[in-house]
Amino acid sequence: MRVKDKVCVVTGAAGGIGEAVARRYAAEGARGVVVADRDGARLEAVARSIGALAVAGDIAQEAEVKRLIAAAEEKHGPVDVFFSNAGIGRAGHEAASDAAWADSWAVHVMAHVYAARALVPGMLARGSGYLLNTASAAGLLASMGSAPYGVTKHAAVALAEHLSIQYGDRGIRVSVLCPQAVDTPMLRGTPTTAAGIDGVLSAEAVAECVIRAMDAETFLILPHPVVADYVKRKAGDQDRWLRGMRRLRVSTGEGKGAFAR
Repeated sequence: MRVKDKVCVVTGAAGGIGEAVARRYAAEGARGVVVADRDGARLEAVARSIGALAVAGDIAQEAEVKRLIAAAEEKHGPVDVFFSNAGIGRAGHEAASDAAWADSWAVHVMAHVYAARALVPGMLARGSGYLLNTASAAGLLASMGSAPYGVTKHAAVALAEHLSIQYGDRGIRVSVLCPQAVDTPMLRGTPTTAAGIDGVLSAEAVAECVIRAMDAETFLILPHPVVADYVKRKAGDQDRWLRGMRRLRVSTGEGKGAFAR
């Protein structure tokens, strides 16, 4: 799907990947771009610069996702593309607080669920639509510094797979974005080591990958292509892969939040 003349909604758009993709959607000729984030001040600045509609809110709440979609439809008509991109970082392992687990689940999984609930019926009726969810390479591999992050990103990949299986032959395209390290506020705020081994991409480079993948309607978007090789190694011999990851954890001293985006 090409975004020219399409109505596109982007969450987590006050900075990082979300902002970069929203700017590309506008540059590609989208009929309407709607941006969402909890940071209303930064969001308004992004919206003004690209002629978008800003809708501040918390996409971890279903009512807020519905409000976002209603605002987009009132302004531009039916939503063609929904880029569910918002993410958070919560460090810790199994002993992380219940709040850290709940917040991660709400933002990384349920926000995608809420968007699909609201949008799938209309997309099916029109016979077209695009659901693009951000997960992470951590959702295919691991996040050594954060169990809440890695576990919920795995769930995000599984949800995208489910949506593609259910609706991919009924006009709804589904993609899941799984980058490693990207130069975003989340990455800058963590003492990352392993996540950046294969290089840190700019948000603009990731946005370019998103546009190309949407044009081709590719399910798995890997801005760091080497991730595909890692996934094959993991599937080929998981015990060996786990041993290698343990060695990597020791060699990098990874123990606190290293997030892949």
